[in-house]
Amino acid sequence: MTGTDRDGAQVSTGTTADATGGEGTAAIPELVIISGMSGAGRSTAAKCLEDLGWFVVDNLPPALIPTMVDLGARSQGNVARIAVVVDVRGRRFFDNLRESLADLAAKKVKRRVIFLEASDDALVRRFESVRRPHPLQGSGRIVDGIAAERDLLRELRGDADLVIDTSSLNVHELRAKMDAQFAGEEEPELRATVMSFGYKYGLPVDADLVVDCRFLPNPHWVPELRPFTGLNEEVSGYVFNQPGAKEFLDRYTELLQLIAAGYRREGKRYVTIAVGCTGGKHRSVAMSEKLAHRLVSEGVETVVVHRDMGRE
Repeated sequence: MTGTDRDGAQVSTGTTADATGGEGTAAIPELVIISGMSGAGRSTAAKCLEDLGWFVVDNLPPALIPTMVDLGARSQGNVARIAVVVDVRGRRFFDNLRESLADLAAKKVKRRVIFLEASDDALVRRFESVRRPHPLQGSGRIVDGIAAERDLLRELRGDADLVIDTSSLNVHELRAKMDAQFAGEEEPELRATVMSFGYKYGLPVDADLVVDCRFLPNPHWVPELRPFTGLNEEVSGYVFNQPGAKEFLDRYTELLQLIAAGYRREGKRYVTIAVGCTGGKHRSVAMSEKLAHRLVSEGVETVVVHRDMGRE
């Protein structure tokens, strides 16, 4: 059977696709939508997925995403995973994306949205280093274009399954982070990143949950512990021998079990838990390691990142 798409081109239509496949049906491809700030690393993220075997389409108009999924479903399994890079540059463009996401949800397509983020300072440096204008700055400055794009993308960022802050990442580090999330052949129910950080260096912008360990005594003020980090057994022992430390770990683990169950019900596959102390060297590192161990024991695939350890 043939029909006509919105541009007037003839397209063939086959049997209705389902998620399982079988005789007379087609398997719906897995879909990842890569978006985010211009200059934050969308192309690098897309290249990484391409190297992992994904079929990658760059700058596809959002209105065509459902059509691309339908074509993949009719590929007899040759296109099982599709990654689409969308570059939102106008309000109508964003409205089309929202309509496409609603269409995909109605068809029960397994889709995820990856949002690449970076600080204003980092984005300005990147645009200046390549001597290119921001696509939305018009006759204004780079910072004007960045502000306009943030405003357009605010809602999409809030709905993203995974937010990656690339402000302090180089190309190789971003690729490693993408590999950690997508290299596995079987997708886990929930994947967690536990990140220690120092409040004096700022909150991680890609954190879903933030834990504050500054209520515990600081090993920094113990001379024999100061040179070490929370990876050291003596430092970790000192932290967890403090009143409330073990109780906090137990209670927060219970809270995460409740949150994780809700995330699974809502289809959220990724969570970043940021654990902070003053400098990101002792308490947050020790707590992150213990918390990650608890999550692993609960069946949550977990990656530990110590963002600020070693900065002092």
